[in-house]
Amino acid sequence: MGVLVAGATAASGTAIVGELLRAGYEVTATWNSEPGRDRLERELGGSVRLAGADLSRPGGGVEHAVASVDDLEGVVSLVGSFSSGPKVHETHPDDFARIVQLNAAPVFLLAHAAMPRLVERGGGAFVAFSARAALRPFAGGAGYSVAKAAVLALVKALDADYGKDGVRCNAILPGTIDTAANREVMPNADRSSWVAPEQLAKLVRFLVSNESAPLSGAALPV
Repeated sequence: MGVLVAGATAASGTAIVGELLRAGYEVTATWNSEPGRDRLERELGGSVRLAGADLSRPGGGVEHAVASVDDLEGVVSLVGSFSSGPKVHETHPDDFARIVQLNAAPVFLLAHAAMPRLVERGGGAFVAFSARAALRPFAGGAGYSVAKAAVLALVKALDADYGKDGVRCNAILPGTIDTAANREVMPNADRSSWVAPEQLAKLVRFLVSNESAPLSGAALPV
């Protein structure tokens, strides 16, 4: 049983890949930078397969990454980019378009490549990370909020397209993730409501597994 984790070099990627490996899945992780690839190899050793791909654009290797997974059962998209800045009237249109592209395009491209294989095998799981900001925008985050809302809408559209084919499509909406980077930039923040990467990993494992069989089209806040 194979699972593709796209954007596994994200802060919570190692925890998610590790959880899936412990659950018995064969995991292929995408990378788009040599430091990210080296970190995955260092922390996970040879237990995970690696596939280089730029998931922000067509022709960036998404099809190759999907095709490299034997018996593809699940796809998990962690690809995305955070943005916080000025108000809408002070935001350059190119910056707005860029953040939407960086968050929504990878999910579309992954689905475009993976859905035929999941349908052919009789079903599977597609999990994408949106964000709480998709439902609760914050000041200075119009582009990011719209981008993550697009991810959420796309997941629901995938459920409408492929739910009857047995493909479970769900979105995870985390708030602030408790990572070293977030602690560094927000040293005085109240971390009581932050979500640990290990908790996210367990949720992903559940959504990939057949235990979540009745669940599709969901937006799960954590």
